[in-house]
Amino acid sequence: MDLNLSISLTCFTASYAVALVLEISRLFFRSGIRGAVMLLFGFAGLVAHSWYLAALALTSPAGGVPLSSLFALFLIAAWLLAAMYLYLTYRNTRHSIGLFMLPVVLGLIGVAYAFADDVAPNQADALWLWLVVHIVCLMLATVTVSVGFIAGVMYLVAAWQLKHKSPESGIRLPSLEWCEKVNARSLTISTIWLALGMAAGLLRNLGLWYGDSTGGVTWSDPVVWSTGLLMVWLITATVFRALYRPARQGRKVAYLTVISFVLLALVVSIELMMPAAHATRPASVPATAPENPA
Repeated sequence: MDLNLSISLTCFTASYAVALVLEISRLFFRSGIRGAVMLLFGFAGLVAHSWYLAALALTSPAGGVPLSSLFALFLIAAWLLAAMYLYLTYRNTRHSIGLFMLPVVLGLIGVAYAFADDVAPNQADALWLWLVVHIVCLMLATVTVSVGFIAGVMYLVAAWQLKHKSPESGIRLPSLEWCEKVNARSLTISTIWLALGMAAGLLRNLGLWYGDSTGGVTWSDPVVWSTGLLMVWLITATVFRALYRPARQGRKVAYLTVISFVLLALVVSIELMMPAAHATRPASVPATAPENPA
């Protein structure tokens, strides 16, 4: 990774981390200017984050497009969540949304860093477009699953506070109705995006196998079957929620979105532990070829 890009990555990560620290400080004391300072650090992080993604696109090697790499997938997902955090915090600085969103943002950046050596394929790859569609849809599914998880956790915390008539202790959350609505929508939307992403990946893989028997990913690849498991879960959860009326509201839909996020984390963990089996590479490069240097 280029030194300048590495420094800028550190800059926006640090900005988000400072904003998170300020969010945590809500639990201990009140401050009249904290909301403005949080927004300032969050905005600074988003600007640096945006510059980083633009620079990444301009410096992409061999004519490749960063959007077709796992490294960019998680960085863009983190950018989208950070933008949502800024918007929601600006709308109501009293809500402690960042306490739940920023850890996920930082987690996605950490995962992206783990994929820093992932190489975007050259556009000359005949099946390059399917790979881009595959990864873009997976990125959007990652965002919506994460949003559902965040809303689900906030719903459970708010419901616990309401049930126990507990003082807010600095944690002020959106209404239960808002969290419930976001939960339900994210479950349906994430199912659609993941289905589209898997369909594009399937078409690309079939093209690789028919074009070059050594170029495709085997169906027994752990990343393939774990993603398929997540797809089955999302479809089951969506159908269950549609047919079983009590699951359309309350804690049940929150649990569904939390479990979806746990399964997503499992898929990412498998990808990190077994990178060689599902590596990003051009269609013309055999699966046995050594990895390109960073």
